[in-house]
Amino acid sequence: MERVRLTLERIADITCPAEKRQFFLWDTEAPGLAVRVTATGAKSFIFESKLNRQTIRITLGDVRAWVLKSVWKDGKEIQRGAREEAGRLKTLIDQGKDPRQVAADEMEAVQAKRHEQAAAKLEAERIDAPALAAWSAYIEARHLKWGELTRRDHERASKEGGEVIKRGRKTSSDGLTQPGALRPLLRLPLVQINAERVQAWLADEVAKRPTHAALAFRLLRAFLNWCADRPEYAGQVQLSACASKTVRGELPKKGTKDDCLQREQLLLWFEHVRKLPNPVHAAYLQSALLTGARREELGGLRWDDVDFQWCSLTIRDKVEGQRVIPLTPYVLALLRDLKARNDTPPPQRLRQKAGESAPNWEPSPWVFSSASAASGRLQEPRIAHNKAIAAAGLPALTIHGLRRSFGTLAEWVECPTGVSAQIMGHKPSAIAEKHYRRRPLDLLRMWHTRIEAWILEQAGIEQPSEEAKLGLRFIAIA
Repeated sequence: MERVRLTLERIADITCPAEKRQFFLWDTEAPGLAVRVTATGAKSFIFESKLNRQTIRITLGDVRAWVLKSVWKDGKEIQRGAREEAGRLKTLIDQGKDPRQVAADEMEAVQAKRHEQAAAKLEAERIDAPALAAWSAYIEARHLKWGELTRRDHERASKEGGEVIKRGRKTSSDGLTQPGALRPLLRLPLVQINAERVQAWLADEVAKRPTHAALAFRLLRAFLNWCADRPEYAGQVQLSACASKTVRGELPKKGTKDDCLQREQLLLWFEHVRKLPNPVHAAYLQSALLTGARREELGGLRWDDVDFQWCSLTIRDKVEGQRVIPLTPYVLALLRDLKARNDTPPPQRLRQKAGESAPNWEPSPWVFSSASAASGRLQEPRIAHNKAIAAAGLPALTIHGLRRSFGTLAEWVECPTGVSAQIMGHKPSAIAEKHYRRRPLDLLRMWHTRIEAWILEQAGIEQPSEEAKLGLRFIAIA
């Protein structure tokens, strides 16, 4: 082993003998330090020593990237020298440590620290992120268990707003839709949604739109409860945000709605509802009163749910999932007329108005269909109902008021409360109803037909006889 004091000149002059693949020139000042030159002329600093009787050789790097002696400035080492690095490695070997394992451990520690810092940064970003991200995850996880109306309530409560108002009489100062009620809170990080913020938000919303504010509060409370059960959000949520008395004190007091058709109002109501120009609207409103069904239960009725042979309706409800109720004679006649209209194709000239690309015609699957609605079914029966109420000079009456009217008017024929509740889809409220009453459809039909007959009698309308069940009629549309 040739040893000399390494200098830049000697390093530059060193060459590899022709008969060898590599040549080493060892330094006299730093034990174990050498310059290795290969047959191709590549030169690099290496360190070699023995640990536990085994030779360890480590390549420091190209001689052009290293200096022989460390460079210092203002008491700080700004560039490590090959001799100092060789000394450090020699010290580790003297301590019984393998420099290669030490380097691997140091690299692993650096990587672990980087991962830890990156994870901490991501966690900080997640905590500081708006609650909208958690809200989207909440809707994605729960929307399959919700009905259409519940999904729409969540979308409306969190909508961004800022869209041009295209329909209706409601206007704003800038002509744009307003943000959803929950949008101001959902822009905040979850950890910042506390009782003070919710109280201030609720007080502001109740002053502008009390009913919608109460709904938005219930949606927010359910959302926070869901977050509390999720490990990724549990540490950020403050359940007291919706639980404190001061917050709940801002909620508007619940008022009891009592809109209901009285016995003496039935004649005027039927007279003007039957005069509505759209037969679908007229049939829907009369069916709502005579079945006591909820608004969306009736609106979502399909022809597959109507059994004309056995005179029954299968209604999808929010309590039991679905219920089967009788199809009474008058409602049967209304739906039979709608079925005939639905199954009768319009004239060719009317079909071509939609464009040459849609020459094929198919009947609608919806009982209360609407050609103008995107869903294909009746969406807003309230407008036609309000027109009929105004023309009749009757007090304001909601669509749900028709359901309330059915339950109230059923008492005139001394119908058992459990029977009317089962027809309307109410959850049983007594032990006997839950466990000891299993009413067949024919028993419901007997009472339901009596209720319908009495209501029609007060309206001056003759109830069709059950024996006079005619087949579907063909209606020609000019």
